[in-house]
Amino acid sequence: MSTDYSNNAEESPEPRKAEVKGCIPSWLQGTLLRNGPGIFSLGDTSYSHWFDGMAIMNSFAIKDGEVTHRSRFLRGDTYKANMAANRIVVSEMGTMAYPDPSKNFIFKAITFLNHTVPDFTDNGASNFIKYGNDFYATSETNYIRKIDPVTLETLDKVDYLKYLPVNLASSHPHYDKEGNAYNMGTSIAEKGKTKYTLFKVPAVIEKDKNSSEKWAPALKGSEVVCTVPCRSLLTPSYYHSFGMTDNYFIFIEQPFKLDILKMATAYMRGVNWASCLKFCPDESTLFHLIDRKTCKVLETKYYTGAMVVYHHVNAFEDDGHVIFDVIAYSDTSLYDMFYLSKLKEGFQDESYSKPSYKRFVLPVHSDKGVAVGEDLVKLKYTTASAVKEKEGKLMCQAEVFCKGFELPRMNYDFNGKKHRFVYGNCVEESALAKEIAKFDTETKERIFWSEENCLPSEPVFIPRPNAESEDDGVVLVSVINSNPGQLCFILFLDGKTFKEVARAYVDAKLPKDMHGFFIPQGT
Repeated sequence: MSTDYSNNAEESPEPRKAEVKGCIPSWLQGTLLRNGPGIFSLGDTSYSHWFDGMAIMNSFAIKDGEVTHRSRFLRGDTYKANMAANRIVVSEMGTMAYPDPSKNFIFKAITFLNHTVPDFTDNGASNFIKYGNDFYATSETNYIRKIDPVTLETLDKVDYLKYLPVNLASSHPHYDKEGNAYNMGTSIAEKGKTKYTLFKVPAVIEKDKNSSEKWAPALKGSEVVCTVPCRSLLTPSYYHSFGMTDNYFIFIEQPFKLDILKMATAYMRGVNWASCLKFCPDESTLFHLIDRKTCKVLETKYYTGAMVVYHHVNAFEDDGHVIFDVIAYSDTSLYDMFYLSKLKEGFQDESYSKPSYKRFVLPVHSDKGVAVGEDLVKLKYTTASAVKEKEGKLMCQAEVFCKGFELPRMNYDFNGKKHRFVYGNCVEESALAKEIAKFDTETKERIFWSEENCLPSEPVFIPRPNAESEDDGVVLVSVINSNPGQLCFILFLDGKTFKEVARAYVDAKLPKDMHGFFIPQGT
């Protein structure tokens, strides 16, 4: 099987009914949105990295056993500027855009100045976020784009900086039962300090009667919950997600850092911004535990060895401990694997670092009277440890559940609670998944699904209303089908057995994507 990931996708804005084989559960009503890069070349210019491609959104509306598909490019300022010039003129993380050689010196000088303090892209090709009643396409910059979840039309451009002091923000927020959203952002040199900012976006915003704005984003009611100072002023940690329980937030400050000074001079030096990220394998990883009641970081210092984490799985509390599961790497080679030149090589690279599904345990009870060298973890069902060191530090070692597992999704009704089952992609051979699995954290067993010449996406679990168990529901997967004469499809798997219950063949080529978001009918 050979798939060229540098090919530009084609949009299908008009709804097309899919051909359903099998029986979609009658209770499953709603829309699955999926987001990812879709345009990789324009005119005589091309993106260097797969993550940089201009976003294409796919929608799969599920109603009464039928599926309707449509797709659209995200028509943000980045898209419009690139299309108008018929070349890439807006820089992305792995691709720096330079002026047309025919432009004069003054134009080039202005372009240089604009890149010294970068105005980031609004090409939200990573995920979807729900703030209030609105949905946004997002990456990790300060810009997000409101979208119509039904038609996939691109609407307002929203700048986090208008409401919060964050230059970068995670694309994986958390939601509580009331629908309030919590997210993390990085404030770069705000009032002379670089810090991580945890903020809350309310589910409902009161409309200002005196305001002339016809529409106000929920971000207008946002509030800073807590700030955490960076270990170093000019090199904040990169992060992609964080954890949340009923009483705590978990933030990992890892030795994978963004060098701000190098970023400011990247354009002048002729390198991309990704080259300004550096991994420091000799440094430790610091876990910050934030008390949701006091909005303060616990004084206890939790450490582990150097690692890189993109995706948290879940976090929960048990008998004075905070347990959190992550997908961890030993280095940063994963990003390099997605340069389009690497993808064309078929991903068979000896430098590929397999991820490990790890469980860490942080004791939150007092360690007074505990001797140096003693393990404070008292839970019987895990081998994770937290050993007391001098000066009150706790060195944490994880329990490794399995290797080669990524893009974890679970029953979000169990977010912040003790979970058992996780669904994800199997990436043991390469970063491109050819099969997906259901992992049981108690038995450590996996159930697999795969099909010849098929590439599955991140699986999304949808619980059945009034479910009787954690895995009572359906798993939705978009599948790229490279078998000759066959169409791509949406796969419906039983959450318990992981057996196929239905599939819906889509009359369009589905691109490889990143993340998905399910909107239940009536939401």
